[in-house]
Amino acid sequence: MNKFKKIKGLIIAVIISFFVLSFNTGFAIASENEYYLGGNVLGFTIRSEGATVIGLCDVITDKGLVSPCKNAGIIVGDIILDLGGNAVNSAKEIANVLNKYNGGEIVTKINRNGESKIVDLTPCKDVNGVYKLGVYLRDDLTGLGTVTYYDKNGNFASLGHPVCDEKGSVYKVIGGNVYNSTVVGVIKPTRGKAGELKGVLLNDKSVGNITKNTNVGLYGKITNFNTKKHTKIEISKAKQGKAQIYSTVDGVTPKLYDIEIVKVDNFTKSNKNLLLRITDKDLLNMTGGILQGMSGSPIIQNGKLIGAVTHVLINDSCMGFGIFIDNMINNQAMQKRRVGIY
Repeated sequence: MNKFKKIKGLIIAVIISFFVLSFNTGFAIASENEYYLGGNVLGFTIRSEGATVIGLCDVITDKGLVSPCKNAGIIVGDIILDLGGNAVNSAKEIANVLNKYNGGEIVTKINRNGESKIVDLTPCKDVNGVYKLGVYLRDDLTGLGTVTYYDKNGNFASLGHPVCDEKGSVYKVIGGNVYNSTVVGVIKPTRGKAGELKGVLLNDKSVGNITKNTNVGLYGKITNFNTKKHTKIEISKAKQGKAQIYSTVDGVTPKLYDIEIVKVDNFTKSNKNLLLRITDKDLLNMTGGILQGMSGSPIIQNGKLIGAVTHVLINDSCMGFGIFIDNMINNQAMQKRRVGIY
C-alpha cells in the first residue's frame, strides 16, 4: 500500500497507505477538544526536505556517455540536500543551481539512510550545452487518503499510519497542500494483491495544508473549516463486537458500513490495535473488502469514534486492522505542545 506519483488534476490510481508502529496512551487529552467525523477522501501533495534520487542515468555529451552521480558514488534512495552551499528541496531548485554552474567540483550534501554525507559531484554538459547530473529525482509525493477526524479549528488527522519512503522509513515532511477529491472507481483485490480506490482532484485549488507526518497518521489543517458541514462526535474506547466504518468508496459522500471487531489488543505497541472483519454486503459487492485509500476511515461503535482503519490482509481483503483513536488524538496534542501551540 505504498504508491505515489506526481499529479496535478489528473486521475489518481495511487493511494497513501503505509504501515508502521505506534503507541497507546489513554484518554487524558482526548476530552480537551471537539471532534468532527471525517470519512471523506482528500488529495495530498507532500513536500519533503531535499530531492530524492529514484534512478541514475548517463548523460549524452560530446565525449560520450557520462554519469556524474554514479561517479560521485550517489545511489538510489539518497536525498540531495545541498549543492555548493545552496539548500535544495526540488528538481527545479537543483536546475537553478546548475544554471549558474561554471565548472569544477560541487561539494554536495546528501542524506543516506538518515545520516548526512558529503560527496564531490562534477556536473557534465550534454550535447545541448546544458549541465546535468545524470539522475532522476522525485519531487513531491501526491496521492489520496481518508480523513479520520477534524477538530473545531479545522486541524485533521488521516491514515492512522505514516507516509513512508521506498525503504519503509517515515517520510520527512516540510509542508504540503490538501485538495478536495472524488472517488471515481475501484480496483477490486485479487489473491495476493490489494485493491485500490481511484480518484481525481476536483480542482487545483488548495483547501488546506499538511503540517506533519507521524507514526500514527498524516496531519494537517483545512483553511476555512465549517463545523456545520460535519458531524460532531464523541470519543470512546473500542470493544469486541459489532461496529461500523465511515468511508467514501464512490463520489464524495462517506457512508456507514457494517463491520465486526474480532479482537481488541490493548497491549500491542503497533497500529494493529483492532482486528476487524467487513460484514456489510453492499461494501463487499462494491469493493471486495478493504482497499488502498480506505486507511484512515473512522471506526464507529455505539455512535462514538473509537479508531481508524489502517491495514488490509493481503490474502483476505475482508479482514484488516485498525488503530485506537486515542493514539491519533494524543499524538497530535503532544506534537502541538512540543512546538508551543496551546
